[in-house]
Amino acid sequence: MPKTVKPYKDSDLNKKEQVTKMFDTISKEYDDLNRVISFGIDVKWRKKVVKIVADSTPETILDIATGTGDLAIHLSKTSAKEIVGLDISDGMLEVGRQKIKEKQLDGIIKMVIGDSEDLPFKDNTFDAITVAFGVRNFMNLKKGLAEILRVLKPNGVFVILETSVPTKTPYKQGYKLYSKYILPTIGKMFSKDRSAYKYLSESASVFPFGEELNNILRQIGFINVKDQPQTFGVATIYTASKG
Repeated sequence: MPKTVKPYKDSDLNKKEQVTKMFDTISKEYDDLNRVISFGIDVKWRKKVVKIVADSTPETILDIATGTGDLAIHLSKTSAKEIVGLDISDGMLEVGRQKIKEKQLDGIIKMVIGDSEDLPFKDNTFDAITVAFGVRNFMNLKKGLAEILRVLKPNGVFVILETSVPTKTPYKQGYKLYSKYILPTIGKMFSKDRSAYKYLSESASVFPFGEELNNILRQIGFINVKDQPQTFGVATIYTASKG
């Protein structure tokens, strides 16, 4: 299991409570800062996720850790008739609701507050489930993944987009320099919550990726598990399904 990294080291709150507090605090600046941190490449990654999901022609999609709804909005370009964006941070969801309303997508996308480790849905509910940059924030990774498997329909598609660590020179060294020094500095310059972006960097560095995460997915019961590294390995798209 991944090492537990929390946003606020001097807080008595558990990881789930701290993550909720962190995202509530940075919700209004999150989208703009995300574009700066990733140099806008995260948009390209999300479009690849949408393509994978679209190829399965889903009618119902659940986007977990939806945040401000970026991926949920992109997923509206699929054949889905209903998209549910779920997050534990009401601050992030409220920003997302405004974006969805402005794009007149509130008839398709529903934003709900909820816990990824205790999903408020019946078994075999969704044709497709996505998580973009959210699984590393789960307090109990295996419990969260088991819940996803439970609410995914048989033959449904599960797609994760998550940060990973490059393993080849010189990208490995460049990534370490960026994540240790540049990312926290950008966070300090643009964010009122300096701990938040230090946490995002630290949690990415210790989270399992590649074959290690593939094996965890297989242990939970997912089948057809594959990983596709993106942009020199700084992010990875994982696909899996339910038998």
